Amino acid sequence: MTNERLASLETFQQTLDYRFNTIDLLDNALIHGSFVNENPAIFSKDNERLEFLGDAVIGLCLTDLLIRKFPDYAEGQLSKLRAYVVNEQSLAGLARKLNIGDYLLLGRGEESSGGRAKASILSNAFEAVAAAIYIDCGFEKTYKFLENIFGPVVEEGIKSVIYKDYKTALQEICQNRFKETPKYTLINEVGPDHDKVFEISLTVAGIVTTTGTGKSKKEAEQRAARRALEEFAKLRDTSPSQTDE
Repeated sequence: MTNERLASLETFQQTLDYRFNTIDLLDNALIHGSFVNENPAIFSKDNERLEFLGDAVIGLCLTDLLIRKFPDYAEGQLSKLRAYVVNEQSLAGLARKLNIGDYLLLGRGEESSGGRAKASILSNAFEAVAAAIYIDCGFEKTYKFLENIFGPVVEEGIKSVIYKDYKTALQEICQNRFKETPKYTLINEVGPDHDKVFEISLTVAGIVTTTGTGKSKKEAEQRAARRALEEFAKLRDTSPSQTDE
């Protein structure tokens, strides 16, 4: 490894906020197959094996993280959330935030065709880096690394996938946790027929009670359900972490 390459990887480690015990693992994670094919005289391996391992490592860590963080979510909700978080575009987005493309070793052909910006190459490289960290330090530290980096994406997924239909999301959580459905009650209705405002009271298993208003009963119910989900999120966030058990 050249001094220039070593200095480059030192900079990347600062971006990762992780320092490798074996820097060659990080180097290997950033070597694309096109570089190896075009430089047969240079003894190096591409990152495909690490990519293969990284896919499994990320899958296990994220599945465990979601199970622990969202004990009330049904399997279907967890599957949707995981699919949102772990896909080519999502991983490529995380790779761009880490500037992984700047540190890739690519062949001339891939370089000229914009390989550093390709989602497939970036997502694969992200998986390879995750695998390199896993080999370098083990599961626990890799889990913490991925938990930190995926945190914002998980929160985006909750809003985009889980809470898109608040009533459905709340019903799935209630059925999974309490084996009963939320109870909606019309408590007020004001205004003329062409401009009514409805107020709905929502009770979840006698634990969470919220209200919502809207121009229709459906709108009021959705708003009440959204507030109930927010209350559940507060309860979740203030409960003791299970990852330290």
